[in-house]
Amino acid sequence: MLHVDLDQFIAAVEVLRRPELVGKPIIVGGRGDPTERAVVSTASYEARAFGVGSGMPLRVAARKVPDAVILPVDQEAYLAASEEVMAALRAQPGAVVQVLGWDEAFVGIETEDPKAYARQIQAAVLERTRLQCSVGIGDTLVRAKVATGFGKPAGVFRLTAGNWLDVMGSRPTKDLWGVGAKVSGRLAKLGIHTVAELAASDPQDLVPEFGPRMGPWYAQLGRGDGTSVVDDTPWVAHGHSRETTFQRDLTEPDQVHEALRELAARVLEDVAAEGRPVVGLTLKVRYAPFVTKTHGRKMPETSDRDDVLARVLALAAEIEPGRPIRLLGLRADMAMPDDARQGHTPTRGGW
Repeated sequence: MLHVDLDQFIAAVEVLRRPELVGKPIIVGGRGDPTERAVVSTASYEARAFGVGSGMPLRVAARKVPDAVILPVDQEAYLAASEEVMAALRAQPGAVVQVLGWDEAFVGIETEDPKAYARQIQAAVLERTRLQCSVGIGDTLVRAKVATGFGKPAGVFRLTAGNWLDVMGSRPTKDLWGVGAKVSGRLAKLGIHTVAELAASDPQDLVPEFGPRMGPWYAQLGRGDGTSVVDDTPWVAHGHSRETTFQRDLTEPDQVHEALRELAARVLEDVAAEGRPVVGLTLKVRYAPFVTKTHGRKMPETSDRDDVLARVLALAAEIEPGRPIRLLGLRADMAMPDDARQGHTPTRGGW
């Protein structure tokens, strides 16, 4: 199986539209105005060299790279480019394509020369879209996904059971797909710092810290094990979310409630298009200057807008009084169809 990942996808799409930006540091975020509150959606490799990364406040990124070209987010352009990429992948002989998001997908294929096939994919994507991609080859989805990072930019890299520990063993656990800084810190408290140490751990020793499902799963990640099946079943959204960054902090309860009503209306519009009931809500609150907290609740299935709104406003009771708010977000989880695939969430959905 192959993992195909577009190189600096959003920035690359912008360069295609503005060829004069080739080689320049590009930052994409918000409405493209660093004086406004917004975060970086992506940055070109030239901007990343200065320490700019996704999620960084736009004004901080602008200070790091004073001569950067700062552009607004254009989701429709990125979606259109993504659809062309996925069409190029599906057009490859024998390919089974599992889309992960705008800029990445797994490709399952039977071939005696996976590296040649990976190069074929790169050429096909480049010819159709003028976009470069990196390809990871693996005998599990985990190994293919991790391998891609070693192939960037525009390269091919292979990870299998035979070289997994040689390549990954000495690396910190946070380098694994699905293990971020927080989980890595919790593993470190158990004396597990490297991928090799995680691979050698007893899965049951992780259960007290992570639970009966996630504990063994992290141990499996350490070994690079997991499914080796690419599933092209159409992905079904688990939920819809919206968020708003306020140019001036909200300080009054009435302001907060009005903002939540507007968010709820937008989220429920998305949910209504799915035709499935709401089963859970998550409220995201970012206090000034930049402290984020989330509050979630399960709920009985309902499609009643008034009921959902009442529960949203009830969640507002979790907001700490007196703290200025710079961002509010709301996510509504929906009941899943019986035949829906419980897969990875695409990068374009939710937070």
